[in-house]
Amino acid sequence: MKDVQSQVDERNIYLNKVGINEFKKPITLKDKNSEVQHSIATISASVDLKAEERGTHMSRFVEVLNDVHNINPTEIEPILKTMKERLHAETSYLEMTFDYFIEKTAPVSGKKSWLDVQCRYEASLDDEFHFNLTVETPVTTLCPCSKEISEYGAHNQKAEVAITVSFHHMLWIEDIVKIAENNASCEIFPLLKRVDEKYVTETAYENPKFVEDVCRDCAVELEGIDEISYYKVKATSLESIHSHTAFAMAEKKRS
Repeated sequence: MKDVQSQVDERNIYLNKVGINEFKKPITLKDKNSEVQHSIATISASVDLKAEERGTHMSRFVEVLNDVHNINPTEIEPILKTMKERLHAETSYLEMTFDYFIEKTAPVSGKKSWLDVQCRYEASLDDEFHFNLTVETPVTTLCPCSKEISEYGAHNQKAEVAITVSFHHMLWIEDIVKIAENNASCEIFPLLKRVDEKYVTETAYENPKFVEDVCRDCAVELEGIDEISYYKVKATSLESIHSHTAFAMAEKKRS
């Protein structure tokens, strides 16, 4: 059959990326405890396209992705290499988002439940392999200003801490989550009994944090990890007494 995609294109426009978005597939992940968990990934896969080529072969992205079952940072580079080879490209790109679950134990009752965190892989391969991991962790913050000016009480709310890292050696998603939780007013537990609610409320009250505080404290901890070559932290407060949200962001420039 005639290969229309391989026809010569005379417009002579190089395309940085061509590919597929919103491709979903089940994946298998290994967690820090060497247990296996299953999730659904939403994937964007693409390559560059030479100026003289009319189109790429979109079905080949699906073929490459369908051959992959276990997804972790060590498997990403081989996927990108295969994409480059199958699509005759100079650069390949892969972005995928997925839910990841971490078992949480309530602080007083000891009740166990699962915390859902959003994760994203962003990777590319040209002459070198580039990889970022982003983990979005829900936490609690309590306003220092509200506590200071009020005769009793202080407003608190759920917040989100998105940490993006590049690293030389393997970092676990659980480690990134713990950095966000360590530097918030209090961590979040999906299941709380009354004794746990009392603990969480009082812990947050004794540990007030602006989003600026959360962002800076996370950055300080990330600075101390030698394996990390790049990071970005964005803390967002889903304000409970304002109609807007508040955020702070810090980024370590790539060397």
